[in-house]
Amino acid sequence: MSGGTVRSLGKGSAPPGPVPEGLIRVYSMRFCPYAKRTLLVLRAKGIRHEVININLKNKPEWFFKKNPLGLVPVLETSLGQLIYESAITCEYLDEAYPEKKLLPGDPYEKACQKMVFESFSKVPSLMVSFLRKQNKEDCSDLKEELYKEFSKLEEVLTNKKTTFFGGNSLSMIDYLIWPWFEWLEALELNEYVDHTPNLKLWMASMKNDPIVSSLATDVKTLRGFFNLYLQNSPEACDYGL
Repeated sequence: MSGGTVRSLGKGSAPPGPVPEGLIRVYSMRFCPYAKRTLLVLRAKGIRHEVININLKNKPEWFFKKNPLGLVPVLETSLGQLIYESAITCEYLDEAYPEKKLLPGDPYEKACQKMVFESFSKVPSLMVSFLRKQNKEDCSDLKEELYKEFSKLEEVLTNKKTTFFGGNSLSMIDYLIWPWFEWLEALELNEYVDHTPNLKLWMASMKNDPIVSSLATDVKTLRGFFNLYLQNSPEACDYGL
């Protein structure tokens, strides 16, 4: 289950019971790009899981026992083991459920994926800064920074001569960076990839992937969430339900 239609738990809610044997639980939020990384990996690997959505604007007291930082995603196993930080949860899933590996076995190729991940590392904070500043102040500096970061990713694909960042098929690195590209149209930033033909081809290929499309959020819904999020509304996390 993706959790896409499950209302979030907030302050005053009862904590969920133990994770049933044979399942893994993910604490998520429908619009969180970090949590979407974990959801994409769970789907791509065919791992049986359940989703508990957390209201990040009105967090349940018990959730801080799952993650002292109060952030999603968090994985919880039937043994009560807790894993958080999105990239760490994804690597854990790939190792704990090795049937369909998303990270390459070759040490060099794995290192290459991690280097791409580092190249991408500025994009999330730039996009969140843009979201918070838009319509309030000049965002030209942020847009210029995004343009440069997308140029770096374009160079990776140009040098690699493959559709995806890990090769000719989807792998871990693609799922790790994709969720922020889903925001581009909603934030009216599509023009900042116009100079990156290979990156645009990658985006189109990602949208066509059945795993990605099964977890896609439409532009109108994303904009509705952004609007409530910027107002610090406790209704933001359940927008559209």
